[in-house]
Order: sequence, then C-alpha cells, then structure tokens
Amino acid sequence: MNATSSDLFERATAHAAIRVGIGGWTYAPWRDNFYPAGLVQRRELEYASRHVTSIEINGTYYGAQKPATYAKWRSETPEGFVFSLKAPRFCTDRRVLADAGKSVDAFVHGGLAELGDRLGPINWQLTPAKAFDPDDLAAFLDRLPRELDGRPLHHVLEVRHASFRCAGYLALARAHRVATVFTDSPKYPSFADVTGDFVYARLMRSESANTDGYTAGALEAWAARARAWAAGAEPADLPRIDEPGPAGGARGVFIYFISAAKERNPAAAMALLSRLGVHQR
Repeated sequence: MNATSSDLFERATAHAAIRVGIGGWTYAPWRDNFYPAGLVQRRELEYASRHVTSIEINGTYYGAQKPATYAKWRSETPEGFVFSLKAPRFCTDRRVLADAGKSVDAFVHGGLAELGDRLGPINWQLTPAKAFDPDDLAAFLDRLPRELDGRPLHHVLEVRHASFRCAGYLALARAHRVATVFTDSPKYPSFADVTGDFVYARLMRSESANTDGYTAGALEAWAARARAWAAGAEPADLPRIDEPGPAGGARGVFIYFISAAKERNPAAAMALLSRLGVHQR
C-alpha cells in the first residue's frame, strides 16, 4: 500500500464530518482502473479503505453476515474509516413494515457490534412499491434500536415511492430523528429536506465519458453542498418538499457514488475528497 493507516485521515481532520465513498469494494472493472495491477482480491478492502473515507456495504441487503466477517472487515480498515450498511431486504421488502421487529433485531444484534467504531449509518431501503403509510412507518421506526453495546445507532431511510414526497413524511421522520437518503437519480423520488442529525446522499449520475465520473463543475458543486450540509445549512439548489429551515449546528455528511457508470465511482469519490482538501499521500 502507498498509504499508511493514518495518511488519508490525518489530512481529513478539518472535514471529519464529511465522509465520501463508494458502494462495495468487489467489482471486477475496478481492477482495471482503480486497484493496482496484481493486487490480490483479498486486499481490495484494505486498499479501497485507504483511498475513500467510507464504504456502503451492499451485500448485507441480501443477507446478514457472520460476526467473524464484520470483525474481519474492521481489522482490514484504518482508524477513522466508517462503514454504512444496507439493512437486509427481509426487513424492508414486506407489505407491513410494522411486522419486521424480529428481522430488525436479528440483523442489528447478529454481529454488527464487531464493527465497533467502524459502524456508521444503517440504510433501511424501502421498495419502489412501498407507499407512504404513516401508521405502519411509525410502528417500524419505533422498532429500530437506538443503541448497540452502548454506542448510538444512526438510521437512514431510503424511500422509493413518490407518495413520500409530502409534509406528513417529513414530520414523521423528524419526530423519530431518522435521516432520509437524498437520492440523486431521475428514477426515484429525489428531495433534500433534512430529517435527521446527519445527511446521507447517494449520487447516481456518474458518466463513463468523464475520467472522474463527473465534470469538474459538478464535483465543485457537490463539494459546496457537502460543506453547507456539514455547517448545518441546506443547499438551495437541490429539490425539496418544504422550505429549508434555519441553519443549525454542525452535522455529519455521508456521500456515496453509486451505480450509473460504476467503473468511474472510485475516481469520483477521490476527486470529491480532493476538492474537500483530503488527499492521499
């Protein structure tokens, strides 16, 4: 590795509230343009975690992992690095969310504690067919554990049905202090209203034609938005349901480059980190 465990993160101190990363780390085309030639697959997480400051684990959506696996992931990543995890579909792909209590507990208490301080937000991604039902959603949110082994848990909802674009949803999410994913995609509802104590954005517009996935201007715009979010403000140039509220205190920000031209997403994440003043040495 060209970077030690502290190279990237010592330089990130001024922007510790902003984390930028990718979805997963095992993707064959990254072996052509992100991972060095000859890097063995078992060291890909070690490498990726020293070039971005967070990774969203997608594999947990299809099934929870063993405690030993979570422990291994923690051991391969440097101090200061944070994972987010997509909760298993068995929790969210159901007609009645309120019935997910046992599945939620099985996931949260099934080994996540092994991640220790590498555990970041848990993304509860709803299906595109799941419409907003305030009573059902409220019952589901009530069942989300708020801490694990004395550490606070941070939950974020990814909603994919247009019915969530309403004031009723914002009020419910804010009452439960649950963040909402800002999904930058033409395919799913996209609104940047802040509903929790942190901001979580999944960006899905990378382009193969751009070496960095996005144009320089687009990356500069995302850097400005990230700084505004981290400072407690809300960017004025993103789609919203309601008017932005007054600026609050500093907050954490998680930005992931997901799907679209996936082969470009590591470059996009590193380019955004560079614009935020975080550089690998």
